[in-house]
Amino acid sequence: MKICVLEHPRIRSTRRFNDIANTPLWSCLMGGYAAAALRTVDTGVIFWDTTLSLWDFSKTTREILDLAPDLLCINTVYIWEHTRVLFDFFVNLKESGFTGHINLFGFFPTLAWRAILEQETAIDSIAIGEFEDTLTSLAEHLSAGKELSAIPGLAVRSQEGTAVLKKPVSPVKKPDRFSTPIRSCQPDGTVSILASRGCYNHCQFCPIPSFYNNGPEWNGRMPRHIYAEIKELVGQGYKDFYFVDPNFVGPGEKGRERVIELMDLIRPLGITFGMETRPNDLSSELLEKLVASGLNSILLGIESGSKAILGNLDKYSSSALSERAIRLCREAGIEPEVGFLMFVPDSTVPDLNENLQFLKNNKLLDRLDRTANLLSHSQIVLHGTSGYERFKKEGRLRSTGMFEFEGEVTFKEPSVAWMSELTQYACHYVLRDMERKESPVYWEKPDNTKVHNSLNDYLVQMFERLLQLSLTGSAFPTADELRNELREDLRKIIEV
Repeated sequence: MKICVLEHPRIRSTRRFNDIANTPLWSCLMGGYAAAALRTVDTGVIFWDTTLSLWDFSKTTREILDLAPDLLCINTVYIWEHTRVLFDFFVNLKESGFTGHINLFGFFPTLAWRAILEQETAIDSIAIGEFEDTLTSLAEHLSAGKELSAIPGLAVRSQEGTAVLKKPVSPVKKPDRFSTPIRSCQPDGTVSILASRGCYNHCQFCPIPSFYNNGPEWNGRMPRHIYAEIKELVGQGYKDFYFVDPNFVGPGEKGRERVIELMDLIRPLGITFGMETRPNDLSSELLEKLVASGLNSILLGIESGSKAILGNLDKYSSSALSERAIRLCREAGIEPEVGFLMFVPDSTVPDLNENLQFLKNNKLLDRLDRTANLLSHSQIVLHGTSGYERFKKEGRLRSTGMFEFEGEVTFKEPSVAWMSELTQYACHYVLRDMERKESPVYWEKPDNTKVHNSLNDYLVQMFERLLQLSLTGSAFPTADELRNELREDLRKIIEV
């Protein structure tokens, strides 16, 4: 039996060019984990990662038709307005004579499995949730010509055309049981690594709990197994790593003790690494161990400086905990990056003011790329998240995107919607210019120039101006009227 695992081509969104919320970070390893699992039942499994080979859909189609695998498993990522192109790729394969079984797995198809199977007949099955055991069973059943509908975790289409999932799967409590992923790493590049699965919290904007268990679920790997994986990669010449865990540290004191044990193991390897975690997970002792073992970057999931918004997001955190985490990082010599949602549908103008003061008080608005991101990020509402369901029940959500996977939510306050539109316009203007090689603020150039500082100051002052207009409650210009003014101001600063 011939099996191929595919990381399909990605197309960057024009509208959401700066948003990475279409899939959680660890999905970058899902294809490798799937291929590794399938090789336990068939050593000839082929793994193609088009995100590295840079194949487009035409090239990928030709290669698959030439290979003609019996089973094609695709880590399927939602690519915003281009998702139709992805599903046309599946249709084209079948219309071009491909007779193999097409299976989808990953975050997106797990959360939208019913709509996909009932609307897209080119798809034969979907692995729901944690996929390794489901895919190996699928390969064995196909090879033996056995009925597929009884496979745990596999959604299929009934004879009537309805989507059926007879037996869901529960997350594996000891993820070290899974084979380490097959990788296609760039030479001298940063290697992604996964030390745990899931998250012990259930924030309203996050699809991870829905993927694993429709609720909080965190399962950590054993430190000695993580160490063994890293040591093997170091032996291959890799020295820089990034833990793509949604929550690297894990819950409570036991989570910190586990990480300290891992740090003691990897310290002699002389690696560098980055990670992401919740502010409440950090302690000075833990950070000391992390830095001594090679930590050089950290992202804190702070999300808001407003108590009310943190509560609405089910964040179970506070601005005081966030400020403490930022201070601890800086005391340890690490400048933290921050996950932050300036605009959420429930925001009030005072909430925005609290956000701004939090960012200013913690000196997070002094670098252009960070300022442009922190001032403009807004909550993205995707199908399967608890936020999507809440806004839908409240009658504030309009389903958009393919399979109604996205939700556009009405802001509670029109002035917040006005500020969001204008702030995102200005910040995105800057961020797009930072991608132009000929621009004086191109991201690879030094970031402490006069034009950087001028743009940074302008964005902060612009936000303060819009905020003041909103706080006064007086009539303010329409977004269309101000957009031209903002564009002209930014252009003049950049071209000086």
